[in-house]
Amino acid sequence: MKCLGKRRGQAAAFLPLCWLFLKILQPGHSHLYNNRYAGDKVVRFIPKTEEEAYALKKISHQLKVDLWQPSSISYVSEGTVTDVHIPQNGSRALLAFLQEANIQYKVLIDDLQKTLEKGRSSHTQRNRRSLSGYNYEVYHSLEEIQNWMHHLNKTHSGLIHMFSIGRSYEGRSLFILKLGRRSRLKRAVWIDCGIHAREWIGPAFCQWFVKEALLTYNSDPAMRKMLNHLYFYIMPVFNVDGYHFSWTNDRFWRKTRSRNSKFRCRGVDANRNWKVKWCDEGASMYCDDTYCGPFPESEPEVKAVANFLRKHRKHIRAYLSFHAYAQMLLYPYSYKYATIPNFSCVESAAYKAVNALQSVYGVRYRYGPASTTLYVSSGSSMDWAYKNGIPYAFAFELRDTGYFGFLLPEMLIKPTCTETMLAVKNITMHLLKKCP
Repeated sequence: MKCLGKRRGQAAAFLPLCWLFLKILQPGHSHLYNNRYAGDKVVRFIPKTEEEAYALKKISHQLKVDLWQPSSISYVSEGTVTDVHIPQNGSRALLAFLQEANIQYKVLIDDLQKTLEKGRSSHTQRNRRSLSGYNYEVYHSLEEIQNWMHHLNKTHSGLIHMFSIGRSYEGRSLFILKLGRRSRLKRAVWIDCGIHAREWIGPAFCQWFVKEALLTYNSDPAMRKMLNHLYFYIMPVFNVDGYHFSWTNDRFWRKTRSRNSKFRCRGVDANRNWKVKWCDEGASMYCDDTYCGPFPESEPEVKAVANFLRKHRKHIRAYLSFHAYAQMLLYPYSYKYATIPNFSCVESAAYKAVNALQSVYGVRYRYGPASTTLYVSSGSSMDWAYKNGIPYAFAFELRDTGYFGFLLPEMLIKPTCTETMLAVKNITMHLLKKCP
């Protein structure tokens, strides 16, 4: 395009148009995800009866809603808080149905695209890629996170060792940070974040934990004790393919990105793919958000982590997995209603952890066995870790309880991570005491 005409008068008149055209072409002016969520809504309803629950399941299935809470339509029953993301072309039908059936509802997010744009616009001007001034209060892409890991490996070799445990379905490295003062025969804690791709606050916390450990090692006696007596194996992004896809194509993608010839669809729920009551209650045999996969450990990401944990299970004393959203601290079992053998020890650790968390900003977390506190689900990583000899196994459901859902704003990264840090330190210190 030529922005200068033959005569100066023409050029002067034409310049504002050229300037506008160039502004439109700038990345900051293009819509995120090609404007795919324009007019989409997030709606909450709580069925009062089983009849209402049945009707809601039926219409949700017909309209192909994206379920945010709970993770499967099968969990929707009387009294279940249900958050659904409904595309623009289906929202009118859903709201009309709810009004006609006299089912109370609340619109949590009126326009999903506008909320996405608002959340991202706050940091477009910041230098997100600078490793020396790495910003822990913004969400980072997979590339940025892995560059950050490489940087720490070079600059903090006394406390950090980075390695890969394998490759994802799409061939990406599965990187781990081993954090702690080097010595022999130390016990260890495993921490993973981002099993579900759309839960961005998880990877943000994993990065925050590493940052706090490095910053406070010399000044905080508790942190020094933790890093001197324990190793932390930290996997900031478990589901690397899905997380990358949630940045480039679909912000609300949950699963892995493996191909399935049987269903001609993509992805498996990496938290239903473990060999513990695999594909039983709470998991789907079909290609939806809780699909258990064609067989246990079918996903290379799950298999790689399972192999690593099996190899090191004599030393790993705790397994911590970070999810969102619900504000809960969960422990086994997920797949059945039963009390774990070391219940009193685990319950005590959970109680102290949620109290420590609440002491910062007053945010309340529910805690207890996953099956009764959240819902029954089979094939979970937490249950698998516990059944394979790791005595402390926990899953955190971080902020919030649905007002923002998976779009927790960046301004809430710091408070969420600050309070969660206290909970994790509490659990870790509990480990260092004598407890069967």
